[in-house]
Amino acid sequence: MSGIILRDIRKSYPGGPEILHGVSMDIRPGEFIVIVGPSGCGKSTLLRLIAGLERCEQGDIEIGGRRANDLAPQDRDIAMIFQNYALYPHMTVRQNIAFGLELRGMPKAERNARAESVAKTLQLESYLDRKPGALSGGQRQRVAMGRAMARNSSTFLMDEPLSNLDNALRVAMRTEIKELHRQLGATIVYVTHDQTEALSLADRIAVMKDGDLLQFDTPEAIYDQPQNRFVAGFLGVPAMNFIPVEQLPGWQGRQGLTVGLRPESMSILAEKPREPALPVRIMLSEMTGSDIILHCDSPAGRLTLTSAREDVPRNAGDLWVTYNLNRAVFFDNQNGSRVDLAPQDRRIEIAAAGR
Repeated sequence: MSGIILRDIRKSYPGGPEILHGVSMDIRPGEFIVIVGPSGCGKSTLLRLIAGLERCEQGDIEIGGRRANDLAPQDRDIAMIFQNYALYPHMTVRQNIAFGLELRGMPKAERNARAESVAKTLQLESYLDRKPGALSGGQRQRVAMGRAMARNSSTFLMDEPLSNLDNALRVAMRTEIKELHRQLGATIVYVTHDQTEALSLADRIAVMKDGDLLQFDTPEAIYDQPQNRFVAGFLGVPAMNFIPVEQLPGWQGRQGLTVGLRPESMSILAEKPREPALPVRIMLSEMTGSDIILHCDSPAGRLTLTSAREDVPRNAGDLWVTYNLNRAVFFDNQNGSRVDLAPQDRRIEIAAAGR
């Protein structure tokens, strides 16, 4: 296993703006790291720099304890899996998996044995003699993974490998990738714009925006304690609600803050409760199975909350939404950064609202 250290990585192209603005990151050996962010944030560029496919002009890249800035891609002990499977259509699954080993000069018997071992791990044994055109999208992606696995590298870089699959296959492949990581124990750096993939796969998540690394932490920490409003709004389905704090009952004296509330931190009631609440009108409801996503209009703006189906009031006139401020996150209106309020401050405001 190899760790990866990035120090003040900057990247620009001649005549263009800077794409990466001093990104630093310590990736421990055996970690599964997901880099997530909107299109154009620099996540794929960062991955290509680690792989050696792009040159790093400023900063240092260390892989497995040695400086890698000037190492050729083949000397970095890294295997890459791309969005495009890049399989050879005229070759069988066996030949595709073993192709990289053939280029390295491995004897045929040995590389075939390696291909068969990898195919067994990926449940592709019965497809070894088929060509890619006879495979499903999920099977082709597994072949691409197998080709990378056959190299027996200590580090895997994956650039949106599931984006070409339908939703059901994506869910299935996420499970397979996580299990693969458990089996191999390798370091994995995985790039995606899909927040569900990030939250479900990662040991730690790196959230990027406009070439900057905004937060690098565990999925739980990023979800519960986002460092700024962008991170809070980007991670989570449905997205976090943002409400000017002075629009909450009992907080009219406070200004300059926005409160962030996750949809599951809010509840809908048919009667006005004793605790602080907002009157709402349901605009749209979406059933997702056992839960319902409610899109509501309120004096504080549009709110989205999730509720168990049996907890949604039926045929009620007035509806109210309560909120758990112990699970709220507060943001500065000027710079969007998180503001930590002491528990006693929250209790004082809640008590004032209830009078």
